[in-house]
Amino acid sequence: MIQTYSSTIRRKEMEAVLTCMVDEKIGPGELNERLIQTVKQLIGCDGAVALRSSSIALEYALNAINLPKENGIMLSALAPAWQIQTVEKLGYKPVVLDVVEETGQVTPAIVEQGIKDGGTLLILTETMGILPEIKSYLSFNIPIIEDISQSAMSYYPMDDAERAEAIKKMQPSQAQAESGDAKEEPKGKRAGMYGVYSIMGMEDRDIITSGGGAVLFAPSRREWIVLKHLVDEAPATDILPDMNCALANVELKEFERNEKVRLELYALYTRAIMSSRHKTFVRASDDCSTIYSFPLVLNSGFKDVKSYAQKKDIEVRPAFENSIMALRQEALSKNCICANSLLLRTALFPLYPRLNQKDAARIVKVLSSLP
Repeated sequence: MIQTYSSTIRRKEMEAVLTCMVDEKIGPGELNERLIQTVKQLIGCDGAVALRSSSIALEYALNAINLPKENGIMLSALAPAWQIQTVEKLGYKPVVLDVVEETGQVTPAIVEQGIKDGGTLLILTETMGILPEIKSYLSFNIPIIEDISQSAMSYYPMDDAERAEAIKKMQPSQAQAESGDAKEEPKGKRAGMYGVYSIMGMEDRDIITSGGGAVLFAPSRREWIVLKHLVDEAPATDILPDMNCALANVELKEFERNEKVRLELYALYTRAIMSSRHKTFVRASDDCSTIYSFPLVLNSGFKDVKSYAQKKDIEVRPAFENSIMALRQEALSKNCICANSLLLRTALFPLYPRLNQKDAARIVKVLSSLP
């Protein structure tokens, strides 16, 4: 089944790109608009723009919020390095926060200390697709930009009161009930719908990829009006070309099927390490979070595990090799102790829909026998 999914999706991606080339519609155009409409429909945001990179998206978001220069912007030490590079480029002060080992994320307590240290805005990176307890962060009443590059299409679970209210609003009519067309019970708000603005990166290692680019969206009308003014004046070189949008549209269309494969692989991998001294990050027991990959926090050296896996023809890589912590390790290691530890000993094992059954079985065997 996994092999069938792989060939089908690969063919659709090639067809989408070839169509752009044959029609000579490579630059921003109709497919860019289609991508935006798809994101609005799937996520529920008020407005969106597809841009050429995540760093450009962050620049537009910060310009729309219009914080005074030199304000402190809080970033996770395990967030991608482009975040701190963009923040510094725009003249803001980065306030880099440590994380907790259980999830690899900043906690409300850590953010609270970051605010005391001068942070006035939080870029909330949902590392490895794991969603935080969002309402705890909202209680600080500071602007939040969500980076959902690894958590796109996740849901924030509802509490009992929210669920009861949502179900009440979705009560089917008598005709719907008789025809069996009643809607499914709602799961909650999509990841990204709590930020002032949200960035869905689509780079090569993001959960949804277009080979490069990002969608920046505003959950509410008020914020979209401000952002749209900036977007209307954007140079064409900032807008994502149709060739990339073609890939993104296929990825979004096939997301549910891809996610089903990822869930199956994640379950296999998790069972394989149950008796291991190594562990993965803690995730909620529900099915609301996107399966980004399979990070393994090692109880031994990364080099030993990498060498062992390579002998079995399995390639593993450092999970946070492109993070702020990796970029500024010497400067941050003293204050971001946990993030530094995770940088050094978290391995990322292959987990993606194109993985065939033979390779998946080999990875399971390696995980169950790691030194």
